[in-house]
Amino acid sequence: MNVMSCDKKPVSPEIKKLFVSYETVHKLVKQLSSKVLASGFDPDVIVAIGSGGFIPARILKTFINRPIFAVGISYYGIDNKHCDHPTKIQWIDEVQQALKGKNILLIDEVDDTRATLSYCTQELLKYNPKEIAVLILHNKLKKKDADFPVEIQKYFPAREIPDIWIKYPWDAIDIDQQCKDEAKQIEETKKLEKK
Repeated sequence: MNVMSCDKKPVSPEIKKLFVSYETVHKLVKQLSSKVLASGFDPDVIVAIGSGGFIPARILKTFINRPIFAVGISYYGIDNKHCDHPTKIQWIDEVQQALKGKNILLIDEVDDTRATLSYCTQELLKYNPKEIAVLILHNKLKKKDADFPVEIQKYFPAREIPDIWIKYPWDAIDIDQQCKDEAKQIEETKKLEKK
């Protein structure tokens, strides 16, 4: 599998939770769009995994203007605990012909356990696409619970990070505080890098 990361900046070991702003998401997606196009992969459609892939997919459409299809995959139960396996909440069966023989760019916010991404790529392969590439904002550098099918050869993470909690802006109760927390974290990281 070809891994084409945009940014290998280390995350300070002092950081236990990574705060991400909408501005950062936009910049990461812009970088990823350039990587995708430079790789020669020309997607026919974008498939966003909900809910974390919805906003990055819409931003991606600004740079790679393709139709967006949405899928809902859940790996958590009502009590917010991991289930044994991902399950479909919403799927795109009605557009099966739109995927057959097409290049699909699958997008989500994070590759944590890889179970959701693996499950989704296996389901999409049932539609006989030409190729599937995977695009994510953050890849957590840890042992994964699942592998990608062998057909998945293009993988685009914007950043590779340790196994820490990521606080995305769409999960923020107070977006102003989210931006302040990210700015503070960036400054602290710069200070640590100077030492």
